[in-house]
Amino acid sequence: MNRLKPANSRNALDLSDKVQVKTLRKRLKLSPDQFADALRKSGNSISALVKEAAAARPGKPEA
Repeated sequence: MNRLKPANSRNALDLSDKVQVKTLRKRLKLSPDQFADALRKSGNSISALVKEAAAARPGKPEA
């Protein structure tokens, strides 16, 4: 029986994939608490998380 694989969204963070979450958190240079706060505010969109992380670090210019 042929079954379709679930389509992965390229711009959404899969919260059940611990490696993906850890990699993104380290790339954004956020602590686990800061990452959880940004995730709560912006949802699982990677681009929204990047913007939220830039806003959380006032010393760095937004990209």
